[in-house]
Amino acid sequence: MGTADLLVHDAELLATVDAGRRELAGGWVAVTGGVVSGVGGPGDPAPRAARRVDARGCLVTPGLVNTHHHLYQNLTRAYAPALTGGLFDWLVTLYPLWARLDEEAAFVSAWVGLTELALSGCTTSTDHLYVHPRGAGDLVAAEVAAARDLGVRFHPTRGSMSLSVEDGGLPPAAVVQDDDEILAESQRLVAAHHDPSPHALVRVALAPCSPFSVSPALMTRTAELAESLDVRLHTHLAETRDEDAFCLATFGRRPVDHLADVGWLGERVWLAHAVWPSADEVTRLGAARVGVAHCPSSNMVLGSGLAPVAELRAAGSPVGLGVDGSSSADAASLWLEARTAMLQGKLRHGAAAMSARDALEMATRGGAACLGRAGEIGELSVGACGDLAVWPLDGVRFAGALSDPVEAWLRCGPVAARHTVVAGRFVVEDGVPVHPGLAEQLAVHRRVAAGMQFEDPAAPHRSQARGGPLQRGRTDVP
Repeated sequence: MGTADLLVHDAELLATVDAGRRELAGGWVAVTGGVVSGVGGPGDPAPRAARRVDARGCLVTPGLVNTHHHLYQNLTRAYAPALTGGLFDWLVTLYPLWARLDEEAAFVSAWVGLTELALSGCTTSTDHLYVHPRGAGDLVAAEVAAARDLGVRFHPTRGSMSLSVEDGGLPPAAVVQDDDEILAESQRLVAAHHDPSPHALVRVALAPCSPFSVSPALMTRTAELAESLDVRLHTHLAETRDEDAFCLATFGRRPVDHLADVGWLGERVWLAHAVWPSADEVTRLGAARVGVAHCPSSNMVLGSGLAPVAELRAAGSPVGLGVDGSSSADAASLWLEARTAMLQGKLRHGAAAMSARDALEMATRGGAACLGRAGEIGELSVGACGDLAVWPLDGVRFAGALSDPVEAWLRCGPVAARHTVVAGRFVVEDGVPVHPGLAEQLAVHRRVAAGMQFEDPAAPHRSQARGGPLQRGRTDVP
C-alpha cells in the first residue's frame, strides 16, 4: 500500500453515501492525486499519508453538491424593496439593479458566494447566470476565475433571456439578447471552459432562464446545441402558480407540456424548483429521468410552495438541493438546505417521511446525478473525487446526541464544516477559509454591492464608466 496524500481517520462515523450506503464507525478515507484511494473501518489497515486529519468526534460525509444558485445575487442580499412580493414582483424589482452587473461584480460575488458555500461543507456548486447586460464583459469567465482561485469544483451555466418586457416577458431590454447571440456565446463558453474529463473541476451547462423569459425557439435550439456539444441543460420550471397561468396564456399548455414540446424532457436536463407539477407530470418527469434542484428555503421565502420531493424521487427523478440566489434565500448554506428539506418532507407527509439520511443523500448523490456526475462526486468510494466534509459533533449543541451521528448532524446545530476538502486540498480548515484574500474580497464586495443597490439606475454602466473590471485591481486572475 503506497502513501496517500491525505488520510482522514477515526471518524465518529464515516457516511460514505456510496452505492451500498455504508456507514463506518471509526472509519477512514484516503485521498491520493485528488481521488479517493481507500475507504475503511477500524479493522481495515489504513495507508501511510503525507497528511493525517484526526476526525474523532466528527461525522465525515462526501462534499455537498449545490445544484442551483445565482451567485451574483448576493450583491443584493435581503434587498428591502423586494422583500414583500412573490416571484414575479421580486424579479421586476431587482432586474434594473442586476442590469449593472459587470466582470468585477461577477468575480467578487462568485468568490464570496463560493467561499460561503464551502463553509457549509459544499465542494461542488453550479451557478445559473442569466443576466448578461450589454457591454458587461465576459461574466462567466469571471466566475470561473473565482472558482479556480479558490480551488472549488464548479459547474457554471450559460443562462439567457430573450424576451423583454416589450416582447411579453419580464426583464428589461437592457439584459436580454437575441437567439443567435445567445447560442454563439453558449458554444464559445463550452469550448473555452468545459472539461469533459473524469474528475474535472469545471464543467459548463446551457441554461435559458425560464419559459417566461425566452422563446420556445431558443429552448429548442439550445437543446439541439447541448446534444451536439454533449453538455447538460438547466432551467427554472413550475416554480409558482403564476408560471402555470403564464404558460397556459402564452403557449396554450402547462409548463411540463411546454418542456416536452421544446425537446427538454430527457436525462440531460435538471430543473430548478419544480414546485407545482401535477401528479401526472411528476410521473412524466420521473420516467424521463429529469433531475430537480429542490430549493426549500427559497420556496418558503418567496411563498412559492412545498415541492413534491418524495413523489419526484419515487417516480425516478434525481433530486438534489439548491441554495438558490441569495436575494431570495439569503443564507447560502447547503447544511441549512439539507435540514430544511428534511423538515419540509416531514411537514408534507409525516414524521417518518423524510430522515436526515434522505436529506444527506439529496445533498450528495442526488446532486451528483442532477449534474451528470453520479459515482464521481457526492459519495466516498474508491475512484470518486476526493471531496469531503468533516463535521464536528461536540459542544453544547450536541450534548446528549449519542445514538445517531447522521440524525444529530441535522437535528442539532446549526453546524458548519470543520474542514471542507476538494480534490484532496483544504478549502476550509478548522472552520476558516484557507485562501488569504477573504478580507480584501469582502471589502470589494461591499463597494460593488453599494454601487449596485444605490447608484442612479440611469448612470452609465460601470464597465463603460471605468473599463476593464475583470483585471481592475486583480493581478492574479488567469
